[in-house]
Amino acid sequence: MFSGGDNKQIRTRIDTLIGKGSRIDGNLRYKGGLHVDGEIHGNVHAEEGSESMLSLSQHGVIRGEVKVPHLSINGTVEGDVHAEKRLELGAEARITGDVYYNLIQIAVGATVNGKLVHKPVGPTLAVNNPKKAAESEAKRG
Repeated sequence: MFSGGDNKQIRTRIDTLIGKGSRIDGNLRYKGGLHVDGEIHGNVHAEEGSESMLSLSQHGVIRGEVKVPHLSINGTVEGDVHAEKRLELGAEARITGDVYYNLIQIAVGATVNGKLVHKPVGPTLAVNNPKKAAESEAKRG
């Protein structure tokens, strides 16, 4: 489902299926693989620190915030999207909200009505206090 830079496929089995014609009203927390052909009216969050994935088909709709490490979207999301590791937007992906990602792949035809914000995994070298930065640099020698 996901292809890495080294052309290896990341395959996660689907543990949970929300079928076409199904609708969930409320937040959803899960671990593992989730495939959505129906609708979710609420936030969708994967367990923190997991390698969980979400696949949203062209029929699927999520109205709420999505926080999942590995995401493949080809349907509609009305809310912010957070993909800690990888995000694939298919040609029929429609997102209304800000998108926070580490790695992203966007097919021709996908639309995002919001900001795209790159959030790299791992430590960042942001310096908020110049005085502390100078002290830290002096200690290093």
